[in-house]
Amino acid sequence: MKRTQILTSILIFISCLGQAQYVIKDGSDLLNLKKVPQEKAYVDHNGPLVLSGEYLYYSIHCFNAQTNNPTNVSKIGYVALVNETKEFVFEHKVKLDKGQGYGDFFVSTDIPSGRYKLLGYTQWMKNSGLSQVFKDDIIIINPYLADQSTLLKNTSLSLSSTSIETNSISDSSIITLSTNKTTYTPREKVNLNIKNYKGTLGYGSYTIRVKRKEEIATTTALSSITYGEANFNADKEIKQTIGDSIFLPEQRGELFYGTVKKSTSGLPVKNVPVTISIPGKESLLKFSKTDQNGNFYAYFRKDRKNPMAVVQVEDQNESYVIEKGVPRNIDLTELIFSDFSLSKEQAEYIKNRSVLNQIENQFFASKPDSILQSNPIDIFNGGIPEVIILDEYTRFPTLEETLVEVVKFSGFRKANTNDAYIRIGQDFKSYNEDYNDFPAIVLIDGVFIPKHEQIRTFDSRKIEKISLTRDQFRLGTKEYQGIISIETFDTDFLEGYTAKNSLVVAFSQPVTKKNYFVQTYQPGDTSFDRIPDYRRMLYWNPNLNIKDSSYDFEFFTSDLEGTYEVILNGFTSYGKPLHVIKEIKVSKAILN
Repeated sequence: MKRTQILTSILIFISCLGQAQYVIKDGSDLLNLKKVPQEKAYVDHNGPLVLSGEYLYYSIHCFNAQTNNPTNVSKIGYVALVNETKEFVFEHKVKLDKGQGYGDFFVSTDIPSGRYKLLGYTQWMKNSGLSQVFKDDIIIINPYLADQSTLLKNTSLSLSSTSIETNSISDSSIITLSTNKTTYTPREKVNLNIKNYKGTLGYGSYTIRVKRKEEIATTTALSSITYGEANFNADKEIKQTIGDSIFLPEQRGELFYGTVKKSTSGLPVKNVPVTISIPGKESLLKFSKTDQNGNFYAYFRKDRKNPMAVVQVEDQNESYVIEKGVPRNIDLTELIFSDFSLSKEQAEYIKNRSVLNQIENQFFASKPDSILQSNPIDIFNGGIPEVIILDEYTRFPTLEETLVEVVKFSGFRKANTNDAYIRIGQDFKSYNEDYNDFPAIVLIDGVFIPKHEQIRTFDSRKIEKISLTRDQFRLGTKEYQGIISIETFDTDFLEGYTAKNSLVVAFSQPVTKKNYFVQTYQPGDTSFDRIPDYRRMLYWNPNLNIKDSSYDFEFFTSDLEGTYEVILNGFTSYGKPLHVIKEIKVSKAILN
């Protein structure tokens, strides 16, 4: 007999946990939760000083707080920027691969000058409060706004050729950095060698950045070594007890959860089947069921292509209200910001740097980053669908007529009744299976249709193609015969979709992974001759996995003269922090 495919959400490590903020019931519950190690996080970045028109680049490392190894608990991390009034400027969701992920944020002119805090955490870490969360200072200067009072002070500060070296510790006992020269001319190639002298002891996950040293005196970004020393005594397990509420870890991917209540009484309902679909050409479909408190949840592991979700209750005999759950923000009451200040004497430097940023951004199209393509999503779970392009056939007015006249093995059953459903015929020639009268899973532009009667008269002129497979599927506890996926020309079915017991809601996506642009100047290539180059960041590699003894990289200097820092920062595979710095200079006139 043919194996029935199962489309269902994978349960969390403790099957009884049905909410994202769960109340610990008893001693057994507490014991199970304490077996899950607490986590800690470190965020490497190119701050602390960022001007409007520049990017804040970051890389997040998450660890098992008990072993200091990369975490295998959470698959999602968070990087956030918070202002002095404790408001979130952004909160990025970052997919973790072996505890590591990365992203970036463009500092627009809408963000005022001020002192900010960069945070890094997982949902599981939030159980230990602010003390467990990674925190580092970010200073944003927005010269386009007239009011700079938040950063200005009366005393005079001069420009500094070096940053304040607080928290900057270098360790080259395991890994060293070397370049072919120490001084370069603008637009000259730099050969960088990374040497691992300790074999497996140097294996690990690191970042590399090459950035011009700050002319304005600031504390340096928190190094991995300083972070490791400061967080040695981080919580190793949750401290909550029976009756306390906790945040659940996102062990299987992005957690989507909510509550279903009866619309008449407002009371939560249990054991109600719920489907969550992510619409689009590469759609996703998940099943859940409410627990005794009316809560449902599902995990999304694949890379979603759409920031919206459609939540629907299959039961159409009652009226329900669906509410999407939102995790509480961490308490930021005790968050302390730096006392960094600017002087009016630095205005000319800031103005000049801002002008160079504007020029550099004007030519962004010539130096684009590329988006890393994720694996395509197959709604048919490996099955080979039959695809019908409707323009290749005589057109019929409605979907019902189209299924009868054009699409083989499919059609409406119990037509003209409230129980009408689409059925796909079984493939008895290929499979030895019992006859069934199961309905098909029906999707239109990726939106799950629980009640097929409502689409009988759907205008088939809007349909580009219909794909179907005749395999059996199980969604939760319900059996289905085949999947039929209908794609419209404009992929806009969701825009006009209204159905009983449904909720269309935003579901924030993880940041997209990129290949960051690396400027090159090759002999004979004149394509960049007339394009100015005012990069302060010459090279950024957020995810260097060292598994060998030697690595060679190359990058090119820009038109900006000055001193640049080559920084390797990160952690070995067994959790030892490493931070190595080397300086190079860029000058038009090089003395022999």
